[in-house]
Amino acid sequence: MNRLWQNLVGSVRAARAWLPTTVDRRVRFIAWASLVSQTLIVGTGGAVRLTGSGLGCPTWPRCTADSFVATPEMGIHGIVEFGNRLLTFVLVIIAIAAFAFVVRMRRERPELLRLSVALGLGIPAQAIIGGITVLTNLDPWIVGLHFVVSTALVALATVFVFRVYRGPASRSLAVPAPVRMLGLATAVGAWVTVLVGIVVTGSGPHAGDGGAARNGLDSELLQHVHSWPAYITAGLSLALLVVAARLGLARVQRAAVGLLLVEGAQIVIGVAQARLGLPEILVGAHMVLACVLIAAVTRVLLEMRTTRDEDAALTAATAEPELVAR
Repeated sequence: MNRLWQNLVGSVRAARAWLPTTVDRRVRFIAWASLVSQTLIVGTGGAVRLTGSGLGCPTWPRCTADSFVATPEMGIHGIVEFGNRLLTFVLVIIAIAAFAFVVRMRRERPELLRLSVALGLGIPAQAIIGGITVLTNLDPWIVGLHFVVSTALVALATVFVFRVYRGPASRSLAVPAPVRMLGLATAVGAWVTVLVGIVVTGSGPHAGDGGAARNGLDSELLQHVHSWPAYITAGLSLALLVVAARLGLARVQRAAVGLLLVEGAQIVIGVAQARLGLPEILVGAHMVLACVLIAAVTRVLLEMRTTRDEDAALTAATAEPELVAR
């Protein structure tokens, strides 16, 4: 028994010693895995809705009253819905790995630990909200909340990736205050566009099941309302790009270009799906790109602050001429 205990302790110590103490390839990989998986689960969730499989598993947390897994009698809808539920476990594994990979850096990089914990806690929260959507027969407002939390987790995962590569943020702005305000206005516009889009979807034909309720709002009118903040946000993004280019803010300029590309794709797909009668493939692409949009606008905001390393380097560069003068 003593020998077994010693082997167990030795294995734990070896595993702990293997964990990173600084940001390395493993940490960068798991950060990207977190962002990609949080985006992909929106795609699989969209597939559940667009194939009418929202009640493929008619109850929760079990798939049926007698089984945790889909049964052959449930057909393709059961497979699609259960497959989406299984992907949650992949997110759990990634979240645990992310926490383990940054836990030994908790003193030097506490922000990475906080972000990994927040992302980890978001997964069971999403699972519970997903269960409520099933138990409420796919209530469109609960389904919308499910999507809102998904986009929030995508934003958090974007911050996680950014901080892994750039280091902890400082309180100093890397841009003039008016540029920061323009960036904030752009971010607000992007979020408003996504939120209105969720309401539009709740009024449309893709309920996830033939018997699911809709929110009762005028879908055709809401499509036009949805386009207003989208075009305003695109205009703000273009203004941000022009200002960043004129002021030589290279990183903000690159982020603004990325944001405009996503917005352009969203506008094209949005117009196409409205004119073609909301085909499932375009609606699904629009949903996934909404998450990419949130990631892109989050990056824009992150580029507007300096990092602690940049502040330290600037302080050192400023102090060096003074030392030489002395």
